[in-house]
Amino acid sequence: MNQIFDFLFGQYSGYPVIDIILEITAVIFGFLSVWFSKQNNIWVYPTGMISTAIFVYLLLKWELLGDMMINGYYFAMSVYGWYVWTRKVDATHFTPITTTTAKEKKYSVYIFTATILFVYFIYKSFDKWTSWTAYVDTLTTAIFFVGMWLMAKRKIENWIYWIIGDVISVPLYFYKGFTFTSFQYLIFTVIAFYGYKAWKKSLHKNLAIS
Repeated sequence: MNQIFDFLFGQYSGYPVIDIILEITAVIFGFLSVWFSKQNNIWVYPTGMISTAIFVYLLLKWELLGDMMINGYYFAMSVYGWYVWTRKVDATHFTPITTTTAKEKKYSVYIFTATILFVYFIYKSFDKWTSWTAYVDTLTTAIFFVGMWLMAKRKIENWIYWIIGDVISVPLYFYKGFTFTSFQYLIFTVIAFYGYKAWKKSLHKNLAIS
């Protein structure tokens, strides 16, 4: 049992207690944010902003620039998403769940490509292109950037990007030594799967009504 515990959490032995507490707090609010997203609840954004703000601080401290930029972007897009989700499209209806248009698909490709180039430039500038994890960080950053943008616009395809990115992030964060965050992405994967099903059901219901 001790060997399993050491394998999972041994890396935390040298971490400041405050950092461990902050990581756990960020993970808890991250869980809440994804759960509220699944429920199509506006609380996805305030809880997510707390989580991402903490992670920006921790990841900057840990010098994980790609991950830090992801969370900084999440925070900014949460402000935008909060506005979109509460904006009425007419006198009685708020922005509904919809599928991406052809134009939005093109924008998704542009965001994905631009993010990869931007993260590559940042990693090269700060001499962080020193491990295979940098390649994976670049990929997941691009995936999550598109996913967050689509979620802010209430597009059902956002869940597909979250699922792909979450699956990749589970072993990635465990390898980096952040077990709590790795567990977070494991649970995110499950919630994202059910989130997609819930949004799909809501989308079909809205189409039937209209």
